[in-house]
Amino acid sequence: MADALDLDVNERLLLVVEDDDAFARTLIRSFERRGYRVLRAADLAQVQQLLGSHTPGFAVVDLKLASGDSGLSCVQTLHAHSAAMLIVVLTGYASIATAVEAIKLGARHYLAKPANTDDIEAAFARAQGDAEVELTERTTSIKTLEWEHIHETLAATGFNISEAARRLGLHRRTLARKLEKQRVK
Repeated sequence: MADALDLDVNERLLLVVEDDDAFARTLIRSFERRGYRVLRAADLAQVQQLLGSHTPGFAVVDLKLASGDSGLSCVQTLHAHSAAMLIVVLTGYASIATAVEAIKLGARHYLAKPANTDDIEAAFARAQGDAEVELTERTTSIKTLEWEHIHETLAATGFNISEAARRLGLHRRTLARKLEKQRVK
């Protein structure tokens, strides 16, 4: 059984689920300076292992993990472990589809990278939506729509480039080149 210290949300125990070592170290240092105790996992298996002995009050989850695990699976596992956990999803591959799914699975907020510690803490604090958020007049560009469609297809195929290329009607190498141009990590 986890000790009482780990179960106390007021202890500010944070789990960072991030496979990029440099970014994870930066986040961890920044949150530790703000008084959080920080645990780190790089994939779903490590998340499950940590949940065996800890119940964090907060989690920051990368959407796309190098292990092939989806951050959405991590969100689902974390929320099932503790519905009170405040979960923020970070991604360099933002799309409307994944944002909606992350919220449905229990995330508090969804932020596009680069996001800093201030942005993440503000997201933890936001319990309600903001009806006063400014609506932009800018229309979405064709390139943005193309990128969102590519990402949605990638997510639907479990990030299998060959299958996504087939569904998009592209050659696999063409899709790989497009992804390399849009790399945001």
